[in-house]
Amino acid sequence: MENNDYRLVLKDVSKSFGEVKALRDVDFVLGQNEVVGLLGDNGAGKSTLIKIITGYYQPTEGEIYFNGKKVEGLTVQKARDLGVETVYQERALADLQTLWRNIFMGRELRNSAGLLDVQKMKNETNRLMTESMGFTSLAVTPDSAVRTFSGGEKQGVAITRALYFDADIIILDEPTMGLSLKETRKLLDFVSGIKEAGKACVFIDHNIFHVYSVADRVVVIDRGAVAGEFMTKDISLDELMDKMYRVAETGSLD
Repeated sequence: MENNDYRLVLKDVSKSFGEVKALRDVDFVLGQNEVVGLLGDNGAGKSTLIKIITGYYQPTEGEIYFNGKKVEGLTVQKARDLGVETVYQERALADLQTLWRNIFMGRELRNSAGLLDVQKMKNETNRLMTESMGFTSLAVTPDSAVRTFSGGEKQGVAITRALYFDADIIILDEPTMGLSLKETRKLLDFVSGIKEAGKACVFIDHNIFHVYSVADRVVVIDRGAVAGEFMTKDISLDELMDKMYRVAETGSLD
């Protein structure tokens, strides 16, 4: 496949911090409409890889392509302009603000006079509540304070916001951390919704069960390198767990 068959391609990417090599010759691709699970122990290099994709870090070596075009000097703003949105485990929402303000924060809709179009933002929020977020309670309105929402609902708001602003790549960083079983199930439904919307997703999670249930492909990172990757349709959960244990113990799948 050519680079333009993918939304994102990393070729031979390495990242060093002084004498420490956090990433070593990483090749990573993300399809146009694919959910890729990123697995690995703490310190394996997952966070460094994500920070390179989001422009927070620049690679020491290697190349980055978005939709087949090589990108030099990727920054956080440039990554966002290219359609990358990250939903962090801390959810990055303003708890004291209303739902509609959280949806449009930093990207407010304006009318022809250049003034904030508050009614349009509330109407759009109301539509998103029912069509995308799954809010059915009459107690929740666009004017509801986000601090009253559950952890899963907050994650749903953050993902919906990313989709609304037409993110092409949504990165979920440990999104199930601190969620109840019911909230986790809803969160995983949101991940499925990303694919149904024709977008791509990188899903980082310590919980292999969560990743396996929604990912098309799983990439295993260990000691700063790709230890293996598997199509979930071609490997059972037990087999994948077996391979993860082997990587943790030996650093290799062989």
